[in-house]
Amino acid sequence: MLYLDFLRHGETNLSHTLRGRTDDALTAKGWMQMQSTIAQAEQVRPAWDVIYSSPLQRCRLFAEQWAGQKQLPLFIEPNLQEMDFGEWEAHSTERLYQLYPDELAQFWQTPLSFTPPQAESLMAFKSRVVESIQILTQQMHKQGWQRALIISHGGVIKLLKCQGLRQHDNDLLKMSAELGQLNCFVFDQGQLQFIQSEDV
Repeated sequence: MLYLDFLRHGETNLSHTLRGRTDDALTAKGWMQMQSTIAQAEQVRPAWDVIYSSPLQRCRLFAEQWAGQKQLPLFIEPNLQEMDFGEWEAHSTERLYQLYPDELAQFWQTPLSFTPPQAESLMAFKSRVVESIQILTQQMHKQGWQRALIISHGGVIKLLKCQGLRQHDNDLLKMSAELGQLNCFVFDQGQLQFIQSEDV
C-alpha cells in the first residue's frame, strides 16, 4: 500500500482566473499557506520518502525548497500540470460568464462533452494524469518508498478525487481542492482511494 499526499499550491498572482498552463508565481500568502499545511501534516503523520511536483513554478519552487530542506529526492513530473484551458487561460470565470455564458455552463456541468476553444479535453487530461500516477507508483514500488508528497493543481486533485471516490468524470468540477490544502490518497493493488482532506 502506498500513501500519496497531494498538496495543492497556494494563492498565486492570478488566483482569480483559470490559469491552467499559465506559469504564474505564488504570492507571499500562497507560500505561507503551503508551509503551514506541511508543518501541520508533519506533526501527525510519518515522514515522506519522496517528493513529486508539477513543473509549473507555483508548485516547483516550493517543492525544490522543501526537498532541499528535508534532503528528499525530488522528481518533476510534466503530466502533473494543470489542465490547459486554451483560449480561456488567465480569464476570470466572471469575465467568461459575461462573454460565453452557455459555453461556461456546459463546461461546468458536463466537462466530458464540452472543451473550451483550443483547450485540452477532459479525456486527454485524465489520460496523462492517470499515466503520471502509474509512473510514480511504479517508481515508488521499485525504490521501496511508501509515502509521497505530490505538489500539484486543483484540477489534478479533483480528477483523482473522482477516481478515488468512484464518481463520474463529469463530477470533476463539483469536487473540492482548496488552495494550500492537502488531499490524502492510498494506492493499493492498482486502485486509488481517497482518504481525507486536511485544511490549512
